[in-house]
Amino acid sequence: MTAPPTHGWLGGTFDPIHVGHLDVARAARAALGLDRVTLVPARMPPHRPQPHASADHRVAMATLAAAAPWMDVSTMEIETQGPSYTATTLDHLEAEGVDLRTLVVITGADAFAGISSWHRAEDLLQRVSFAVVSRPGHPAPALQQTLPSLAPRMCTAQAWATTSHPCIVLVDAPTAPVSSTEVRGAIASGRSLKGLVPAPVEAYIAANGLYKGAS
Repeated sequence: MTAPPTHGWLGGTFDPIHVGHLDVARAARAALGLDRVTLVPARMPPHRPQPHASADHRVAMATLAAAAPWMDVSTMEIETQGPSYTATTLDHLEAEGVDLRTLVVITGADAFAGISSWHRAEDLLQRVSFAVVSRPGHPAPALQQTLPSLAPRMCTAQAWATTSHPCIVLVDAPTAPVSSTEVRGAIASGRSLKGLVPAPVEAYIAANGLYKGAS
């Protein structure tokens, strides 16, 4: 790579965003030395049920969560009609002049385990590097065994820094054992969200009456 990747791109439904998402962003940034990480709420997640909260609410919560100076939020996928495919998003970024060599797609190891079902998966792997971060019960290094056909493309952050082609960087770091399903369940049952979502997100959920009766 002639231009070192400096920008992490973390997509998700963020329904709602929680501390596990932020842990993944921090781990990828620390391991790869990224200058910034952009959170990208999906309009229509292709591998999950449709979101409980509206696009506007999910963007607002992501914006509140992106409090660090190195984080921001993109509404590119929200503004694009149809399913929110990463490959399509990369097409749009390239059309805007973004050099994909400067970009790293960040994801959890649990999501990346299903990469073969992603839209244009092989095209994705050939175009951009991935930072795959451990999630509870899904250690990133285990992907070498569970996805043996992709093992030759997997590397450490140290090896990635000197590679000349897209690489799957395995980032084994602790991340909070939280899921959006758990957060919605806590809200529906009246439990505290302390330690599950950032305080501003908790306040926003309460102020807007989100996820009452959701699961």
